[in-house]
Amino acid sequence: MANKFPLLTSPIVLGRTTFRNRMFAAPVGATDITADCAPGRRTPPFYEIKAKGGAAAVTASELVVHPETDGSHMLHLDLQTPGLLAAHTWTADAISRHGAVATLEFSHSGQYAGTYLIDKDKKQGLCQWGPSDTTRPDGIPVKALSKEQIADIVQRYGETAKLAMRAGYGMIMVHGGHSWLLNQFISPWFNKRTDEYGGSFENRMRFPLEILQSVRDAVGPFFPIEFRMSGSELFDGGYDLAEGCKIAHAVEDLVDMVHVSAGSYQFGFFNTHLPMFAPHGDNVYLAEEIKKHVDIPVATIGALSDPYQMEEILREGKADVIYMARALMADPELPNKVIAGKEDEIEHCLRCFTCMAERPVTQTRRCSINPLIGREIEGLDVPAAPKAKKVLVVGGGIAGLRAAQTAAKRGHNVTLVEAQEKIGGILKCEETIPFKKEMYDLATTLERECISEGVEIKLGTKADAKFVEGFAPDALIIAVGSNPIVPPLPGIDKDKVIIVNDLYLHEDEVKDTVAVLGGGLAGCECAVHLNKLGKKVSIVEMRDTLAPDCNMRHRPILMKQIEDGIEVYTCTSGAAISDEGLVCKDKDGKEFTIPAETVICAVGQRPNRSGVDELRGTAPWIREIGDCTRPANITKASYEGYHAGLDV
Repeated sequence: MANKFPLLTSPIVLGRTTFRNRMFAAPVGATDITADCAPGRRTPPFYEIKAKGGAAAVTASELVVHPETDGSHMLHLDLQTPGLLAAHTWTADAISRHGAVATLEFSHSGQYAGTYLIDKDKKQGLCQWGPSDTTRPDGIPVKALSKEQIADIVQRYGETAKLAMRAGYGMIMVHGGHSWLLNQFISPWFNKRTDEYGGSFENRMRFPLEILQSVRDAVGPFFPIEFRMSGSELFDGGYDLAEGCKIAHAVEDLVDMVHVSAGSYQFGFFNTHLPMFAPHGDNVYLAEEIKKHVDIPVATIGALSDPYQMEEILREGKADVIYMARALMADPELPNKVIAGKEDEIEHCLRCFTCMAERPVTQTRRCSINPLIGREIEGLDVPAAPKAKKVLVVGGGIAGLRAAQTAAKRGHNVTLVEAQEKIGGILKCEETIPFKKEMYDLATTLERECISEGVEIKLGTKADAKFVEGFAPDALIIAVGSNPIVPPLPGIDKDKVIIVNDLYLHEDEVKDTVAVLGGGLAGCECAVHLNKLGKKVSIVEMRDTLAPDCNMRHRPILMKQIEDGIEVYTCTSGAAISDEGLVCKDKDGKEFTIPAETVICAVGQRPNRSGVDELRGTAPWIREIGDCTRPANITKASYEGYHAGLDV
């Protein structure tokens, strides 16, 4: 079999450990952490699924090395807490038994201690420690670590490294980036000390180098250690890439690989975690430059999931290892698919931040397109059905496709019918929006997977009651989606009005001035897209805020995109569409007109209940899934579709 990705799939040796390929799973916080800060029972399978999927290394994150000065509710590792060492051993075992190297990220939040506390009020009761006395932007005071505390932290890193080896971890990642404690000492913006730990570059590097020496002394010369760093802090007053190169050079004698990330917790969350509005691999240039200044392997990271792009990065010598975080939650099997030459089956991360937004809300993990994430303990494999049934899925959106795919994997005889001539449901409206490409591509990927599993897909087929009864299925899954809400406004039927669901069909008809009626997620993202095309765009929203249906991680960056030239009218309702534009009413009832040659109607969706009602009683087993029960998001559609396929 011809190998399209010879570099990406080639092994690499770090220390005296061979890693089976160049695709590594980046640190992602554990799904459940006990009150004693141990890996909970859901944590080992959360990491195991990535090892089983072919990643060469899987990193458990984040281990608090010195709890006395770091109050974050993250993993601990000591011998005093009963069961703690065992919990880590089970985690390392779950990874390594599938041929991956289990890695543990050593961390100290420094002045950002308490970041991951469930009870945010408790942050006020903590003592945040950092390199210097200061006050955080949120008003919390920070105390400078004493030399005695620094020495104790250095010693603890070495002691914890020995425990990590005992637990079965095969590599240690020392976190020195993203404004965590080691980065705070390195950074001239954070570090204002006047002793031997502050001032000059050599002094600012002293603490990180002492920690790395402590770890190296503990694990010996051949056990792999990597240093995770921000190639640049990417804000005024922080260090730049030139100093990032100096940092990498300073640590290379003590580590086996430099892991180059970007940005800072304080100023650049979205530089570190690239959103859908940024190019894939936007931070690779940092690793590329740093690689010129060191003689050890360099790893890169940053919204990478396309194996062709990753192979090119390696071929051009920009990095030696590719780290992925969100990509391997969306599709843990990505490395196996690359190795098998099935790259067209990869389900690519949407960069929607559902995975990161779920944790502070419910203290769990969830992925928009992967219903297993955070729930791996419930089973990683699709079980074979005891008896093959004739299954009919009505609706070719994400819910229907996922249901059909899952039912077919179980051995059922599955037919999917879609009334339109194209698969994808509501995702078809993302076709022309570049930053939603992965979302649109998901439908075509699932279609290919369904066909591969033997699903018969019938397009342009209306499944009414007569059709279903004639088909005589053993099981019927109804996924007929939702319909756009079209308000009965005067002029709503004018040619200048485009329903947001249909924008992909009429984008060439959009004129230079546009009013978007509806400031939910769909309306806002449509407005951003048209603004990027050079249109003069306004958003009209009757509520007092935009995109309340957007998750807490995606919303801030979406709002920044809107601030870039889009005019916003909140507490404002649409009254009519005139030849001049969109007639509106403000909260006081005063009428005014927003000039617009095109009006986009994006006021929401309602369940297609008529499509459901006409199919009631047409099969002995029926399940309704997706937007036809309640319009929501891809996460709900994927989850309900998967489990409907399991339940048949």
